[in-house]
Amino acid sequence: MSGGQRWILGVPIAVLVTALLAGVATWAQSGSMERDLTARAQTALFEAGLPTGDVRFDGRDATLSGFPPEQALRALEVVQGVDGVRAAKVNGDVTPVAPASTSASPTTSTPTTSSSPPPTTSTTAPPPTDKAGVQAEIDRMLTEAPISFEPDSARLTADGTQAARSIAIALAKAPAGFRYRVTGHAAPGPGGESSALKLSRDRARAVARILTGNGLAVSRVTYRGLGDTRPATGGEEDRRVEITVV
Repeated sequence: MSGGQRWILGVPIAVLVTALLAGVATWAQSGSMERDLTARAQTALFEAGLPTGDVRFDGRDATLSGFPPEQALRALEVVQGVDGVRAAKVNGDVTPVAPASTSASPTTSTPTTSSSPPPTTSTTAPPPTDKAGVQAEIDRMLTEAPISFEPDSARLTADGTQAARSIAIALAKAPAGFRYRVTGHAAPGPGGESSALKLSRDRARAVARILTGNGLAVSRVTYRGLGDTRPATGGEEDRRVEITVV
C-alpha cells in the first residue's frame, strides 16, 4: 500500500478519535455540572428545612422525589430558585395549597356590609347668576363677616381684609357683565362732616382695590363715600362699607 493510500485511510480514523474525545469531554463536563447542581439544590433544601427528599438532574433539568405531599410544592419552589436550574418537576403526590378565600365554609354565606357612607346630595348650591341672587350673597357674607377698619382710619383690620378678599373671590364667579359699587361710611367724629366724608371715601377705595386685586376688572368696580350721613346703629357698624350690584 502506498503512502498516499495510508494517509487517506488515516483521516477517518483521526476524525473518529477526535469526536470520541470530544464526546468524553462533554460527558465529563455534563456530569460535573449535574453534580454541582445536585449539591447546590440539596444545600438549598436543607437550609429550607426540607432534607427528606431526593433530587436528580438530567442536564439542568431537576426531578424531585420522596418528598411528603405537603412539602413537595415548597421543595419544587426551592429547587427552581437555584441558580443554573432550567426546569424542575415532582414525582409523587402533591398537596395543593388552599387559597385564602376558602377558609370559610362554602355553604355558609356571610352578609357583607359596605363601610362607605350612603350617597348624599350635595349641600353646596351653585353660585347665583342673577343680580338679586348675587346681591343676596354679598349681603349674607357682609353680615357674617363685616369688612372692618381701624378706628378713625382707612386701614382694614386683618379680619376685614380677609372678608373683602372672600367677597372678591365670590364675585369673580358671577356673570362678567355685572358691575359693583362700593360705598363707604364713617362714624361722626371730631373732624366734622368733611373729615367723615373723606374717611368714608378712603375706606371705599381701599375695599375697591382689594376687589380689583383679586379677580375683578377695574372697569367693573366704582366707589364713593357718604361720610356719616347714613349711620347704622350709632356704634361700631357706622365704620362700614356696602357693596351693591349695579
